[in-house]
Amino acid sequence: MLRFVLKRIGYGFLLMIGVITLVFFLFTILPSDPARMMMGQRSDLDTEAAIRKEMGLDLPVGIQYLAYLNDLSPVSWHKTADKESFFFLNDENYHYKKIISFKESALVLKAPYMRRSYQSKRPVAEIIAEAFPKTALLAVVSILFAIVVGIFIGILCAIYKGTWFDKSALLVSVLGMSVPSFFAAILFAWIFAFLLADYTGLSMFGSLYSVDDYGCGQYLDLKNIILPAITLGIRPLAIVIELTKNSVLDVMAQDYIRTARAKGVPPAQIIWKHALKNALNPVVTAISGWLASLLAGAVFVEYIFDWKGMGVVIVDALDKYDFPVVMGSLLYVSVILVIINIVVDIIYGWLDPRVKTAA
Repeated sequence: MLRFVLKRIGYGFLLMIGVITLVFFLFTILPSDPARMMMGQRSDLDTEAAIRKEMGLDLPVGIQYLAYLNDLSPVSWHKTADKESFFFLNDENYHYKKIISFKESALVLKAPYMRRSYQSKRPVAEIIAEAFPKTALLAVVSILFAIVVGIFIGILCAIYKGTWFDKSALLVSVLGMSVPSFFAAILFAWIFAFLLADYTGLSMFGSLYSVDDYGCGQYLDLKNIILPAITLGIRPLAIVIELTKNSVLDVMAQDYIRTARAKGVPPAQIIWKHALKNALNPVVTAISGWLASLLAGAVFVEYIFDWKGMGVVIVDALDKYDFPVVMGSLLYVSVILVIINIVVDIIYGWLDPRVKTAA
């Protein structure tokens, strides 16, 4: 098992190197001038040149790439202290002392540095730390909604295969997969927060925290997560229903299930104790992929519902060409997705020992 885990971690590390390289060169070759963006309207050539030198933009692209890797790496080389070297030079008429200042470098442990925003000058890590928990909460609530409801409906569809319930669930699954997230967000907001607002009490816009009527403080407003979570959860819900149904039907046809039936084991115990664990393998794999998709697809849903998460941050940063924020957001989400996939691979290997043997 340890070898299996180490191999997955190694694959994840190589994948992150590829993502970092792609993100860096993608935003480096864009026709933009970060120094001019930071200066705004009041810019001059000397100041822009000084900013480029300070940010390392005057260096070759390869050197900039190595510097970016050095900033992101938790183990990196950094300047530690200034020192001065003294020596004397002889001239025909003068005898003088020349001073050379230089800095020592050392290998240090640090948090990954994702640089600063061009617009707000705030550290990118600080901006992400404020926004990502809201996106993560939205994605987790959405996937939990899809898991709980989807597995329950999928089991019922397997038990009542061919009935009106099974056909209705299939229709819902097809519609859920067919409707894009941004369109579903607009539709849900219009129906449940506009037409039926008097009955649902839901709002079309709102984040995790709302301001009170007097503008004196904030309070936790969990009802604002209902519509975004359901909107994001519709597509994975459809997948979980179909996968659970097909997996349960496949497992129920196995020999050990027939043996359990012949021994007189109650049907509910057969499903929950014997069939469900083996049937969850493809569901777990699908959930991992959909959790990654929810973190990425939440951008549109968050923007429509004005949920103050990574979606709003990324859209605003793209609108203002604030590339460090966009790059940092993409890398942060990529790290989370790689970790999720590693954890899911480990869980999948625990559920099915054949996976460890094949790896």
